[in-house]
Amino acid sequence: MYQNHKYKASKDHRNMQSHMGESTETRANDPSSSSSSSSLCLCFMGSSAADKFSDEPITPIGRFFLQPQMDQIIHCTMGFKNPIDIAAIKSHLKTSLLLSHPRFSSLMVRSPRGLKQWHRTSHVDLNRHIIVVPNTITTASNFDHEAAVNAYLADLSTSSDLSADKPLWEFHLLMAHNCGVFRIHHALGDGASLMSLFSASFRGAEEEEKLPALGSAGKKRNRVNGEKGWWVLLIGFVGMVWFSLIFVVEFALRSLWVCDRKTEISGGDGVELWPRKLATARFKLQDMKLVKKAVPNATINDVLVGVVSAGLSRYLDHRTPNGLPEGLRITGIAMANLREQPRLQELTDLMKSNSGSSWGNKFSTFLLPIYYKKSSGTEPLEYLRRAKVIMDRKKQSLEALFSYKIGCFLMTYLGAKIATWLLYRTVCNTSFAISNILGPQEEIAVGGNPVTYLRVNTSSLPHALTMHMVSYVERADMQISVAKDIIPDPEFLAKCFEEALLDMKEAAHCETND
Repeated sequence: MYQNHKYKASKDHRNMQSHMGESTETRANDPSSSSSSSSLCLCFMGSSAADKFSDEPITPIGRFFLQPQMDQIIHCTMGFKNPIDIAAIKSHLKTSLLLSHPRFSSLMVRSPRGLKQWHRTSHVDLNRHIIVVPNTITTASNFDHEAAVNAYLADLSTSSDLSADKPLWEFHLLMAHNCGVFRIHHALGDGASLMSLFSASFRGAEEEEKLPALGSAGKKRNRVNGEKGWWVLLIGFVGMVWFSLIFVVEFALRSLWVCDRKTEISGGDGVELWPRKLATARFKLQDMKLVKKAVPNATINDVLVGVVSAGLSRYLDHRTPNGLPEGLRITGIAMANLREQPRLQELTDLMKSNSGSSWGNKFSTFLLPIYYKKSSGTEPLEYLRRAKVIMDRKKQSLEALFSYKIGCFLMTYLGAKIATWLLYRTVCNTSFAISNILGPQEEIAVGGNPVTYLRVNTSSLPHALTMHMVSYVERADMQISVAKDIIPDPEFLAKCFEEALLDMKEAAHCETND
């Protein structure tokens, strides 16, 4: 349905860049490897009948991420405490649960009917998946390692695809910057699935036989008991129906013509092809936990939404002083985990197809409105209180579940082009995307090398601003990806978010002392 001619040109440009990059990036112990057989392998493997593994169809949500307009690759960056030992990492991966997982040892092939499927292979050549980058990313004499890694990730966001003649993942080792970047196609699974797999595959440095803690399960919502009476159930049901109706209609209108007012952070059609910049906002989980206690029944997600609302208001004040009306709505797309347990799962539970916490892309999206407030005249915790009201209404509704079911229905019965076009329009008509992923709460290690930080970002979207936060061992890092021609100073934006949390922390501390 929708075909952007710029995208075709960009695809050719990406292929050119990937070939040009061979001079600076070397495949581990396999300098002669080539992707020239990609299409042959895709066709021949799809027609192979004599194989002990049966092919599995790609899920409808997975097919979204294989369409040109929404092609998504997850980049998971790991910082290492010690110098990288390539041999130790290869040895670890060979015996890890990661390689034994079906998705990480399967090719994406086409069936005789033309449908994309997963075809299990009997052997994964690690030499083709481990990409060694021996030199520094920048040629400058004085450089910051974090900025250099973020520049590398920004380039990957728009310029490099994964080859189809091997399982759709890679591990880039940036030797000079002492970090690794897992590149994993989103069709393999969502953030919750991948974090659970990482937790099971990369054991802690001190206790090799113990799996890292998966994080607390959190309190389940208590069912209304009989003592509260039928009227409580009735009010809850009416609220669910009302908010679901409002939010579902609004979501449908967003996919057609309703859009945000243009601001200094607005993206749009084709912006996914624009050059990117990345910056990192660093938070302490302890600070976020302290802030959430200042508002009864608030959650870390509420705090994050409040921080984003306050930070964006502060940033827009800087970019356009007195240029926006008070209370202007800025709408984002937020990700919601649809599993029964919204925490990291044991890998065995994820692999059960009949489990409520099954592996794959079991997440959905919902519209997240925030409101511009002049930062100079707004009490910091007011952003959190407003965020909690919005999030409580979203939780009470069925918006996320509806968008998931409708997406599957459209992909199955109307085809990939129409379904992807509607999703693409929704993204174009909103201003940002945000996600929050719970990572391991104990230190993990790859090849015996402790991981000091864990960060996630994805390929570009039509948004000029996307934010992905991951919590790991009492810290939470949020990767901020921007279209640099629209938002030229993501480092300042990251500082706005960090200062917003500190202001909330100070306000919460004052309320506690009072």
